[in-house]
Amino acid sequence: MKYFSVTVLNRGKREAFGLHAEDRKEAHYLAKVKYPGIILKVIEGNPPLDQQFKAFKDNITKNFKKKKIKQDALIAAIRQMAVMTNAGISIHDTLHEIADSTEDPRLKDVFGKIAEDINSGLSMSQSVENFRYELGNLTLAMVQLGEKTGNMAEALYDLATMLEEIRGNYIKFKKAMAYPRNVMVAMLVAFTILISYVVPEFKKIFEELGAELPLPTRILLALEVAVNQYGIYVISALIITFISIRFAINHYTHVRYKFHELLLRLIIIKKLIHFGTLNRFMLVFSALVHAGIPIADSLDAAIDMIDNLPLKAKLQTVRGAVEKGNTLNQGLKDTGLFENMIIQMVAAGEQSGQLDAMMEKVTEYYKMKFDAIIDGLSEAIEPIILFFIAGMILLLALGIFLPMWDMGSAVNGR
Repeated sequence: MKYFSVTVLNRGKREAFGLHAEDRKEAHYLAKVKYPGIILKVIEGNPPLDQQFKAFKDNITKNFKKKKIKQDALIAAIRQMAVMTNAGISIHDTLHEIADSTEDPRLKDVFGKIAEDINSGLSMSQSVENFRYELGNLTLAMVQLGEKTGNMAEALYDLATMLEEIRGNYIKFKKAMAYPRNVMVAMLVAFTILISYVVPEFKKIFEELGAELPLPTRILLALEVAVNQYGIYVISALIITFISIRFAINHYTHVRYKFHELLLRLIIIKKLIHFGTLNRFMLVFSALVHAGIPIADSLDAAIDMIDNLPLKAKLQTVRGAVEKGNTLNQGLKDTGLFENMIIQMVAAGEQSGQLDAMMEKVTEYYKMKFDAIIDGLSEAIEPIILFFIAGMILLLALGIFLPMWDMGSAVNGR
């Protein structure tokens, strides 16, 4: 965005204002909308030093302050927007009303700024584009859909429904993982306590024994030293490693790509990610196709919703195939992500001219598959949990009792 100095003649007085715009034409238009009076001149220049310093400071701190809006608050706000817009209330007044009534500070700030942008002459999609991180790609796509079709209320209703669907899937996943997570945490805490307080008592006995200790006992004693003598360093190293890996994943695309590839190789996680991604892709794509958006544009919006980079790269080839004149079903087939049944359903929808209806059925299929995986997640993880629990118990038992048995054998041999 460029900076422009605007001179306005208002009630016989010259007033100077500054604003940011893409070019001089847009700056002239924004000045005409925003400031009363006659526009005398619009000159491109450098912003004042205080604004330059403020912009520099904002660029430095934006990554620390930038936060996504809570999904529950966003869904409620969009549902409220749909109702108010359908009742004939202007988008500007609707946004102001929600910003004033919400208790979420980030939502209040974002909706307030969008309302100001609309009042300055920007379209809603142009303003939402500036808050893509906070509101998400789907929100931007559906706002653009509402502007194209002229029915913003319906687009917002559909958006709220899709966000509720995605939120529901996330909650299902959290609930499915709650029990295995709690069990593992409880076992790790118990194991740490035993290593910290019980093993040291046996360590004294083993040292008095003076005999060669079996491997499980040596492992236990090594863990005891690591926890009691180097515990703070181990924890610090783990925290630093976690933060470093997370930073690399968030800031370097090639690292994030490799991490996502690794996730797709894990036995249980890969199915969850695969069907969860296709479920979200088909949910958005079918809604946009049903609304009459061209297939290429619908693919763009749906692909933007994909988080997993390897899957996203494969789905982007579908967009390229459609642009070259290939059929949608051939593009989907070339990705290798979809079953033959799905390819046949899409082909039938294209041939009959009822692609939107067929895509809804495909969406229902992937929702069913994803729900089935979520429902069976706890059962799938239970054997892994039992394996780790059995391993910890076996290590403790063998590590403590094998030397005791050797001691008893030595005493009986006397």
